[in-house]
Amino acid sequence: MSIFLVLFSFTFFTGTMFAGGEIGMSFSFLDMLWISVLGNVLLAIYAAALAFISSRSGLNAVLMGRFCFGEVGSKLSDLILGFAELGWYAWGTATLAISLCTLLGWPEWVKYPLMVLLGLGFCITALVGFKGLNLLSRFSVPLMMVLLVVSMTKATQHAGGWPGLLGIEPGHLMSWSVAITIVFGTFASGATQATNWSRLSRSGKVAIASSFLSFFAGNGLMIIAGGWCAIVYQKADIVDVMMLQGLSVVAIIMLCLNLWTIQGPTIYNVSAAACNLVRTDRRRSVTLLSAIVGIVLAVAGMSDMLVPFLKLLGSIIPPIGGVIMADFWVGHRGRYPQLNEITLPNFNLQGLLAYAIGAVFACASPWVAPIVGILVAAVAYVVLGLCGMRCRGEQRK
Repeated sequence: MSIFLVLFSFTFFTGTMFAGGEIGMSFSFLDMLWISVLGNVLLAIYAAALAFISSRSGLNAVLMGRFCFGEVGSKLSDLILGFAELGWYAWGTATLAISLCTLLGWPEWVKYPLMVLLGLGFCITALVGFKGLNLLSRFSVPLMMVLLVVSMTKATQHAGGWPGLLGIEPGHLMSWSVAITIVFGTFASGATQATNWSRLSRSGKVAIASSFLSFFAGNGLMIIAGGWCAIVYQKADIVDVMMLQGLSVVAIIMLCLNLWTIQGPTIYNVSAAACNLVRTDRRRSVTLLSAIVGIVLAVAGMSDMLVPFLKLLGSIIPPIGGVIMADFWVGHRGRYPQLNEITLPNFNLQGLLAYAIGAVFACASPWVAPIVGILVAAVAYVVLGLCGMRCRGEQRK
């Protein structure tokens, strides 16, 4: 239950509601629901597959990356995952500062010192660790759920009930593949790095169940809530929606609690990737330094880059998971050796090439980019491994 609650609250992210809002303005109500279900089922399966491997091995994603990418090559996954989480941290910090200034009527220049204060404040939760995140999630998640129900009820009433809601035509155009990629991209990085917590599961069944349910239900609810309200008000910004609904004070409380809940695990994930990148165990120092970099990105305008950012994450992160899964099940036959008992190569060209192939195909694909990236990367890893075995066999002959 504790792992489920942390992961569930991890997906309770205002940014996901903004993404759902973009989808809501581009599709009818029923289409938005189908997109949310499909996208989040795929995301949840991906999260559960990695969670099972992490629970069996006791390793998180950045450590598993050493096997499939090499000691030095694994820095690639560290950089990508760290960049993704750092981008979310910057986006959340900037969005909360801007929203507070708007809701409270403060001058625009105040948002910059506020970003600094918030960015440093979020760090405190991450430094407290798992117990602090668990305690905060037990309080903030139920409050957030109540608020979402109230907001969606008000939106439905404003639309004229179910007939009015179902009759609203979309005002923007977006393809299904792009929409599902955005849904997957909202927590592609989070699903990959949720292994920081799922590795603590008592069994593989617990890891699968807690990860699948938390990502499907939590991220799904965020997408649907954002899309539901956006269809009615034709606004992707959930803060603007709540202001129109007369929920300004509640919106402030929701934003603060929600982003504080999510920013802690986010910067924790950044520090985990950064510690593996530079091979240090000074997590507190790395966490603080990462938060400072996130603050700089927030001040630079990260809040305006949400949709392009999500499309990028949906293309470049899932292939990492595809290579990890192929390496664990095919390369190591479902069991990693102890890291301190083996010598790994600096670069595992098989894994690096497989990732590059998967990422290129995902970025260029007109279909659902995350699925293309995972499948192509996994298949490429297996094929490259077979080719390598054949070449080594011919050399022996």
